[in-house]
Amino acid sequence: METLWFCLVAFMIAMYVILDGFDLGVGATHFCTARSEAERRQVIRSIGPVWDGNEVWLLAAGGTLYFAFPGLYASSFSGFYLPLMIVLWLLILRGAAIEFRSHIDNPVWKPFWDFVFTGASALLAIFFGAALGNVVRGAPLDGSGRFFLPLWTDFRPGPQPGILDWYTALAGLTAFLALAHHGALWVALKTEPPVGDRARRVASLAWYGVLGMTLILTGATFRVQPHVPERFALNPWGYIFPALALAGLLWSTLLRRRGQDRPAFLASCAYLAGMLASVAFGLYPSVLPSNTDPNLSLTIYNTAAGAYGLRVALFWWIPGMALVALYTAFVYRRWAGKVRLEEEGY
Repeated sequence: METLWFCLVAFMIAMYVILDGFDLGVGATHFCTARSEAERRQVIRSIGPVWDGNEVWLLAAGGTLYFAFPGLYASSFSGFYLPLMIVLWLLILRGAAIEFRSHIDNPVWKPFWDFVFTGASALLAIFFGAALGNVVRGAPLDGSGRFFLPLWTDFRPGPQPGILDWYTALAGLTAFLALAHHGALWVALKTEPPVGDRARRVASLAWYGVLGMTLILTGATFRVQPHVPERFALNPWGYIFPALALAGLLWSTLLRRRGQDRPAFLASCAYLAGMLASVAFGLYPSVLPSNTDPNLSLTIYNTAAGAYGLRVALFWWIPGMALVALYTAFVYRRWAGKVRLEEEGY
């Protein structure tokens, strides 16, 4: 039952990254793809009907983590308190920027919120990547499973690291480039030229950075977290996940060059899913490794709720997430196709 819930949490995090990831990428590349006010409205309108619904997957993943692995929830939310507060404020600022920019027609008002939208989106991508890097690297857990990390120490992933070190910085940069590439492909899919053409150029440039940083980060991960290569060595079938990521990344550029925007975007989704699945597979059964003593690591077994609670929760989780999936499918189907500017709205 613990393994099932581990897979469900990993799936929900992957869905959030894929769906809200292109929202963040659209914001991060906002000034590169749109030049005029009409073009900026076009870019924002491409995510207008879906961005807030995409964030439901983050809330659902947090709720699932709370009742499936309460030990991990308690430890990580206290240890990562500072970056979680930063992420919360960035989420608020990004939502406010999307909703407030069109309320006042003023030469200062709209550029200010455009800057907030781009800055918050870019920083969220970086912080989410750094957060994943912290999980992979591990934390200095004590015997009770608790820890605290400052924002940085000596910038090295040693026994007393900070939130930011050279490894988590690499993870943050990789996430930023990956989501910028992902978001640019979404803009290319949803908009007409010249915005769509600029988005394809942005995706082309970001693609080289994603490829290079993926290779660098993979090598760094094998050095920083020895459990990951050991896991893949013991279970070679798990290489299907990094193979999926690599295939998705390669196909995304081939399809983009052919002008096939929808398949290119779906290939980018496959890359993100493959990368996240590789991380989950490499860490299993750990959910937060200890970088001081492996015996102190938090696993799916010592952080999970009771067996009865996990079984009962499954009966609530299935209909709840079915509603989320149906709503998501309806919204994307309802707003399919290229965006059009209208008198009202974003």
